[in-house]
Amino acid sequence: MLNPSFCKRVLENLSTAVIVVDNTMCLAYLNPSAEMLLAVSRSRAVGQPLAQFFIDCEGDAPIQKMAQTLQTAHPFTKREAHLRVNGIQEVIVDYAVTALLTPNHPPELLIEIQQIDRLLRISREEAIVSNHQVTKQLVRGVAHEIKNPLGGIRGAAQLLARALPDNNLKEYTQIIIEEADRLRNLADRMLGARKLPDLQAVNIHECLERVRSLILVEAEGRVNIVRDYDLSLPELTADPDQLIQAILNITSNALQALSENKNQREAPCITLKTRAQRQFTIGVVRHRLVLRIDIIDNGPGIPAHLIDTIFYPMVTGRASGTGLGLAISQDIINVYHGMIECESQVGQTTFSIFLPLENGYGGK
Repeated sequence: MLNPSFCKRVLENLSTAVIVVDNTMCLAYLNPSAEMLLAVSRSRAVGQPLAQFFIDCEGDAPIQKMAQTLQTAHPFTKREAHLRVNGIQEVIVDYAVTALLTPNHPPELLIEIQQIDRLLRISREEAIVSNHQVTKQLVRGVAHEIKNPLGGIRGAAQLLARALPDNNLKEYTQIIIEEADRLRNLADRMLGARKLPDLQAVNIHECLERVRSLILVEAEGRVNIVRDYDLSLPELTADPDQLIQAILNITSNALQALSENKNQREAPCITLKTRAQRQFTIGVVRHRLVLRIDIIDNGPGIPAHLIDTIFYPMVTGRASGTGLGLAISQDIINVYHGMIECESQVGQTTFSIFLPLENGYGGK
């Protein structure tokens, strides 16, 4: 027979959150992992209603189902449930509910909770990186194929312009030359930067201030730009011009979305926000310290059918867009082992740039 103190020690050291609920649907026990997940101390939580701390974004239905399990003893499992912690933060979990039946004792519930948002995020980022690399190689191959004949087309148009007897006809050859130049510029953007990054110590807020000044000029007073900086952030090693380009591409998209939004109810606003995050995973690598840059706008949001592909080259929601800006930004940030993510709904779109702040390429 197992020693009760040993069983308790096992429970206290599990990474899975374990909660025991009594027959009145009040908390009877939480292990340390459950305290951490629900952001509440055991002394404060025990004896309180489960619904006060276990807040499912679907409403009261999960709590009612748990109450039914107390009566019927039928266990159930819920996958990818969204729980709200502290009334603000949302976490994604799998949880299983089992009835604990003990002779001569009221029934209780055992709730096992496994937080999976980090695992889902790692899986999503791996897919993004993999797809991005494949499409980048494909687009670069297409760009090379486009550029190869353009020089010949442009040269032939110039020679034809010189041989034409009527100067009025040169208007047509000029169109050929201009369109060839436009395609060449597009192909150059598809191929990406050709020079190595000029690595130096960079204060990210200097880059953001540069972007802010450029956007203010372009906006001509139509959009308010809010700064929410953590000025204690350390410098990182990077090419400032590349970082400015990556941030500018995203911020310019936000400005265009706000400018084109005919149903804007609130005053158009872009927020530039910086924070540090500790023990943060980018891809499959866990970093001790990460710089997070959020570019937030209160525009119309990104259409649901585009949200999973917005970082692919040539994908755009605007008739006048090339679909290269976000792909280029992701390329630049990937160089520094970082990642760009996006969350969007009507009234708030957030692009988050994550950059490691550790020793090595991209960090101090």
